[in-house]
Amino acid sequence: MHSLVNITMKKISNPQRPDLIFVVLLGILVFVGFIIFYSASLGLGIRAHIEFSKILFNQLFFGIVGGGIALWITSKIPIHFWKDYSLHLFILAFVFTFVVFIPGVGIEHGGARRWIGIGSFTLQPAEFLKVGGVLLFASWIATVKDKIKTIRLGLFPFLIILGLVAIPLLLQKDTGTTVVIGGALLGMYFLAGAQWKHIFFILALGVIGIISLYFIHDYIQSRIDVFLNPGNDPQGAAYQIQQSLIAVGSGGINGKGFGQSIQKYGFLPEPMGDSIFAVFSEEWGLLGASVLVILFILLTLRGFKIAFSQKNLFVTMMVSGIMLLVIIQSFVNIGAMIGLLPLTGMPLIFVSKGGTALLIALASMGIVLGASREMKE
Repeated sequence: MHSLVNITMKKISNPQRPDLIFVVLLGILVFVGFIIFYSASLGLGIRAHIEFSKILFNQLFFGIVGGGIALWITSKIPIHFWKDYSLHLFILAFVFTFVVFIPGVGIEHGGARRWIGIGSFTLQPAEFLKVGGVLLFASWIATVKDKIKTIRLGLFPFLIILGLVAIPLLLQKDTGTTVVIGGALLGMYFLAGAQWKHIFFILALGVIGIISLYFIHDYIQSRIDVFLNPGNDPQGAAYQIQQSLIAVGSGGINGKGFGQSIQKYGFLPEPMGDSIFAVFSEEWGLLGASVLVILFILLTLRGFKIAFSQKNLFVTMMVSGIMLLVIIQSFVNIGAMIGLLPLTGMPLIFVSKGGTALLIALASMGIVLGASREMKE
C-alpha cells in the first residue's frame, strides 16, 4: 500500500511532459516559416512601407505570439473536453462559417467570399470548421468503434459530416479547403478500419462531384484547364502557374539567396499567400525546398507517433485528423506551385500570410501536445 501511494504521488507531482521532439520540429517550422514570410514580404515593402510593417506586425503578433499563447492554452485543456463538446464546437464553427455572407462583414477577394472583416482585423471562419469537422468525426468513430465498418454507422455519417462541411465552403467558392477537410476525414475513416468498398465508393463520388463542379463553376473549369494545359493563355488564366514555375526553376539547386527573388517583385501573384513556396524555392533552391518538405513530413510522422501511442480511440483519431489537415494542406499548396495539382488558392500552413490562420493552426498543434502528455509509457 505504501509503495502504491508513492507511485500515485509521483505521477501527480511529475505529470508527463509534452512530446519534446514535436515541440522542437514545430518550433523550427514556425521559425523557418516566418523567415520565408519576411523575405516574401520585401516585395511589398518596396511599394508600401506602411502596409509592409502592418503585415509583419500582424504575422508576428497575432500569428506567432498569439498562436503561441493559444497553443499553450489548448495544450492545457483536458482531452475529454474535445470529445464532450465536439458537437457543440462543430455547430459553432458551422454557423460561424456563414457569417462571410453577411453584407458589410464578409469580404470578397479574387472572386471568393471566404473572410470576415472587423476594422483592420480579418479572419477566415473555415479555419475553425477544419478542426471542428475533425473533432466531430473523431468523436463519432470513438462512439461506434468497430461499427464504423457498416453503412449505417460508418459510411452514412461520414457523408453527412462531409456534406455539412462542404455546403458553406462551396458556396464561398473554397474548393481547396473542402478538399483538405475531405481528405483528412477520409484518412480518418480509413485508419478507423473502413471497408475498401466504402472508400472506393467515396472516391467515385468525389470524382463525380469534381466533374459536376467543372461544368457548374467557371473558376474550377479554368483551373483544371490550366492544370491540363499550362502553356495555354500564359498572360491570363495560366499566368500564376507560369510565373511560379519560372521562380522554382530559376532557383536551381542552391537558390539565389535570401531576399534575392525576382519573381516576388510584381511578377508572381500572391507572393506572401499561396505562391510563397515558389518565392522560397527561388531563393533557396531545390535543397531548401527539400528541407522544408522534410520538416512537414517529420512533424506529421511525429504527430502520428503521438496519435498511435494513445490508449483512447478518440484521441488517436483526433490527433490523426489534425495532422492529416497539416500534411494535406501542405501537399495541396506545394503541389499546385510545381504543377502537380490544380491551383486552389490554399495557403502554405505555418508560412503564408495570415496571422489569425497561423494562430488557429498553432492552437490545433496545442491539442496534439495536450494529447502527447497522455502517451503510453
